[in-house]
Amino acid sequence: MSTTASPMPKVRLRQVTKAFGDHVVLDSVDLDVAAGSVTALIGPSGAGKSTLLRCINLLERPDTGEIVVNGEVLRVQEGITARELAQLRRSVGMVFQSFNLFPHLSVLRNITLPQERILGRSKEEARDRAHALLERVGLSGKAAAFPGRLSGGQQQRIAIARALALDPEVMLFDEPTSALDPELGLEVLAVMRELAADGMTMIVVTHEMQFAQDVSDQLVVMADGRIIESGDPALIMRDPQHERTRQFLSAVRDR
Repeated sequence: MSTTASPMPKVRLRQVTKAFGDHVVLDSVDLDVAAGSVTALIGPSGAGKSTLLRCINLLERPDTGEIVVNGEVLRVQEGITARELAQLRRSVGMVFQSFNLFPHLSVLRNITLPQERILGRSKEEARDRAHALLERVGLSGKAAAFPGRLSGGQQQRIAIARALALDPEVMLFDEPTSALDPELGLEVLAVMRELAADGMTMIVVTHEMQFAQDVSDQLVVMADGRIIESGDPALIMRDPQHERTRQFLSAVRDR
């Protein structure tokens, strides 16, 4: 009787640890993220969620552990080469709480410049890709505008377009709506829902519980630098097994 091996996760973390001085932010974290899936990370402030995202693309260097993205194994303690880091950054896009757009550049140039510098695309190729992505995020008329003239929701959608322009295999979102009022946040969530429907592998740190329940395939609850619970979003929301999860969900729902 033959057995079929499970497909390799798109992202796999094993025993990832990170400390700042004596403060342990991540404590031996293991995580698997399937290709084409959405993983939502939730939990109280200070749980280590944002640090975990930043360790996946090595904006923060873990102290120990193994990170696998798209089959490429990075063993932190053995050192990361410049080639490995460049490949990782091309494979993993990231959208932050703050939009991190260049204020002195037009929307179009914000999206074309990284393509030219990182992917070596010609100006024409980069422009074509940028215009297609601006249409995708509903901002085709804003190519010539400067970020300071746009709403927060528009700026965040531009940041998503800029990340997508590098054709990443995985997208990381670090509380992308936390700096926005609810109405503008819905604009961003709508774009993220479309990305999920198109099969983009996404890891999202969020306090948007409805988004986490409706869109994510895997819900991961963190507290004190550890994953305390993970699994089916609806099941965890309905019947959390860990006391810290119950406390967190109760506090979020009572807001």
